[in-house]
Amino acid sequence: MQQAETVTFGGSGLDRADDLRGDEAAIAIARAEGRASAVVLWRGKPLVAAETLDRLVRVPVDHPVLARYKVPPILLGREENGDLVFAHDISAWVPPGLEPDQLDSFLDASEQCHPDLPEGAVFAELRRVMTHLDARDAELAATAKAVFAWHLSHRFCARCGAESRMIQAGWQRACDSCGGQHFPRTDPVVIMLITRGNKVLMGRSHPWPEGMYSLLAGFIEPGETIEAAVRREVWEEAGIKVGRVSYLASQPWPFPASLMFGCRGEALGEEITIDPKEIEDAVWCTREEIMQAFAGEHPFMLPARKGAIAHFLLQNWLADNLD
Repeated sequence: MQQAETVTFGGSGLDRADDLRGDEAAIAIARAEGRASAVVLWRGKPLVAAETLDRLVRVPVDHPVLARYKVPPILLGREENGDLVFAHDISAWVPPGLEPDQLDSFLDASEQCHPDLPEGAVFAELRRVMTHLDARDAELAATAKAVFAWHLSHRFCARCGAESRMIQAGWQRACDSCGGQHFPRTDPVVIMLITRGNKVLMGRSHPWPEGMYSLLAGFIEPGETIEAAVRREVWEEAGIKVGRVSYLASQPWPFPASLMFGCRGEALGEEITIDPKEIEDAVWCTREEIMQAFAGEHPFMLPARKGAIAHFLLQNWLADNLD
């Protein structure tokens, strides 16, 4: 698929500076010489320009706020000019008047402003701002969010249960108790554009906002190919047999840490039998109906979220641009 790397969170070409991750001296020199900057996250939200929400706000790596919360930084990569980019997490900060329930909502529209960070900068939910960011900022934010989430959920060694520590500039955890070495995990997921003639199969999960539909998706199981996962998931969720499967594009999805494999599958029938434990509903939609949904004119269906690979695949299907 020619447009594959134009998907949100893809195509930035970031140099991830793997060669520097174990070189603490070189990293320290770059930081001391001012050849480094930091992006900041709070509970998974990146710090962005408040007025436009279209760029990450970077701060000096020696900014006093970063030292205050004492979380080791992650080296995200190296810019074209050689400068390093780090991510810092200040989730220990508690904003005044914080409403925790809003942070756990499907679409968190709240913004948090730290009094000691640059004026005009706010923490905003990445789902909300992802389509406003350019490719580089989107990749930096997605990487930082995913790796920090992994550190939060993998503080303790999976082999012996002892607390591990961050090494390799944030890209590894080491257990001093048993010698275990642990690396950030990415969960592989298939998401499927299942078509039959002029129709595409759409479904919705139970917790989604009313009217929201998207493509079917599911985790790849151990010992399973991408193609087999597509066929299994569609059969389990909608009772549809799938024949030919082809790969289209991928997308890192840092909610919390998945890699979405976008595929196309040819349905062998149209009769839907949903598993209510898996999904709430599934329907066949024509191109015209999907165009209605994208235009906000469909009688009940909301389109897949902009920025998600489902929206990207549907958009390219409508444009006959999947090859």
